[in-house]
Amino acid sequence: MANFNKNILVGCGGSSMINSSHYIGALYGMERMMGRDLSPVHKIFDYAEQNFLMHVPLMYVLTVTTTTPEDVVEVRSLGIGRDREVFRRSIEVSQKHNLEFLDEPIRKAVVYLRPDEFRTTWLGNKAIYRTRMAMADDGELIIIGPGVRGFGEDEGNDVLIAKYGYVGYKRVGELVAANQDLRDALGVAAHLIHGSSEGRFRITYAPGGLTREQVESVNFGYMPYEEAIALYDPVKLKDGFNIVNGEEVFYVSNPALGLWAERHRFYNT
Repeated sequence: MANFNKNILVGCGGSSMINSSHYIGALYGMERMMGRDLSPVHKIFDYAEQNFLMHVPLMYVLTVTTTTPEDVVEVRSLGIGRDREVFRRSIEVSQKHNLEFLDEPIRKAVVYLRPDEFRTTWLGNKAIYRTRMAMADDGELIIIGPGVRGFGEDEGNDVLIAKYGYVGYKRVGELVAANQDLRDALGVAAHLIHGSSEGRFRITYAPGGLTREQVESVNFGYMPYEEAIALYDPVKLKDGFNIVNGEEVFYVSNPALGLWAERHRFYNT
């Protein structure tokens, strides 16, 4: 879904606006923000528009779309206007069509990362972002990434991720306060928060190109890729719930194609 005044304020604001707004959202918490209206980031953008952009002749065209199994994009709603009500109503439509609600939390999830699309944890952690609202407390998320061979999409980010690891919002906040290199890279700081479950569930990576030492050094659990692919064969699993060796497993073949949430947690968090 198009993102209302974010498209203007972040789109024209440059990297500092992108990174600082991502960091604010990360501190607030993805599980409190994804799929919802009136997050702190939304409120900041609304304030900026009301105080600095009302003289600009803007008109928003907001679409909500879904994609069929045949990869056909379908338009679910079209909203046109300047008033925020257009955005609010678009969010309501998006909640109905773009979130996959589960009645019970997932005890064990397995997410497969296509090797042509996911080569780093920077991108591969979409497996965490997209499933975390559906994960049970003390559950386990296993990420199988045959193409994952690094942390960051560029050398600078890779170094920072390896240096600090995925350690949650409290520790990242302390690290940002104490280290200039992380203060200068708030987008990375946000990423480190997003990649942590805050101790709520376990995250295990099974990468094709990282060692146990590398994976565990950034605060993830490790499973050898060969072991993971033999146990959770993508050819045999279907999206959704499966039974593997007598255990219920929720399988996701591509995390980019969905956003999952446990209904009670979503409406009560």
